[in-house]
Amino acid sequence: MRVAVFSTKSYDKTYLDSANAGQHQLVYLEPRLDSTTAFAADGAQAVCAFVNDILDAEVIAILAKQRVQLITLRCAGFNHVDLEAAKLHGITVARVPEYSPHSVAEHAVALMLTLNRKIHRASARVREANFSLDGLLGFDMHGKTVGVIGTGKIGQCVAKIMSGFGCRVLAFDPYPNQQCIEAGASYVTLQTLLSSSDIVSLHCPLTPETHHLIDEKAIKQMRAGVMLINISRGAVIDTRAIIRGLKSGVIGSLGLDVYEEEENLFFRDLSNTFIHDDVFARLLTFPNVVITGHQAFFTDEALTEIASTTIANISAYELSGSVVHPVSVERLV
Repeated sequence: MRVAVFSTKSYDKTYLDSANAGQHQLVYLEPRLDSTTAFAADGAQAVCAFVNDILDAEVIAILAKQRVQLITLRCAGFNHVDLEAAKLHGITVARVPEYSPHSVAEHAVALMLTLNRKIHRASARVREANFSLDGLLGFDMHGKTVGVIGTGKIGQCVAKIMSGFGCRVLAFDPYPNQQCIEAGASYVTLQTLLSSSDIVSLHCPLTPETHHLIDEKAIKQMRAGVMLINISRGAVIDTRAIIRGLKSGVIGSLGLDVYEEEENLFFRDLSNTFIHDDVFARLLTFPNVVITGHQAFFTDEALTEIASTTIANISAYELSGSVVHPVSVERLV
């Protein structure tokens, strides 16, 4: 099959080429997929999209006119895809349901440790020959309470790691995970988790129910000085409410690998330009905030699995008209 691969970086090409081994004609395109770039898929039977590509009704209609039959996502999330429009136009949607939950979970813990022990600030000081310890005081993770919201495979890994640190782990999820319980977590209500946790770590998908799950009301239920970690989806938190929480001191530190409006920022080098997003710029002014650019997935193991599953979806569709890991409106009901 001829596949138009959007939002391509050098590492995407390396891993996809290795997994593909010449099976399909992969056409690599650097731009993000949206209504202004969708024309580039002309002549392709499939498009391969990433997490910040736009696949709304308008884009899907354009792809359908170009006779695209398959949208294969090289990510787990699919909130950026209009599945109703895909169904209307008879376009199959596939995804990578999991790659390496360990990579994402470990990144969450890395953010916790960085914020707690002020590693980002300490490293900058030492580079300037400043070896003062003032302002770098942390706390023992052992004995603290960590709240894990969303206990799929990533949340389960986080619960297991934090149990290993000697933490008390609380969990919230509409669908309790027995393996998470075996890892030492106790399921509680969201309100109990928020009011009892020293660290709150988010690992839930973005759905209508989880949009702005952490808002003004949720922040008021948290312990003063709580550490908040979000590596799920940016819109799970209300960023403006978070900023107010930081200013009031209720949120003692914040670690983000995702951001509500990240599609205009992440996966691009903007070092020679200005950031026009005033909300994001405000976040960067806080010394107790650490932000990474959606890199939690970025390990050799995860990229290998993403590429392998993506090619498997394409090959299955070419052979049978169905994919290994489909996403459809019906499957969400």
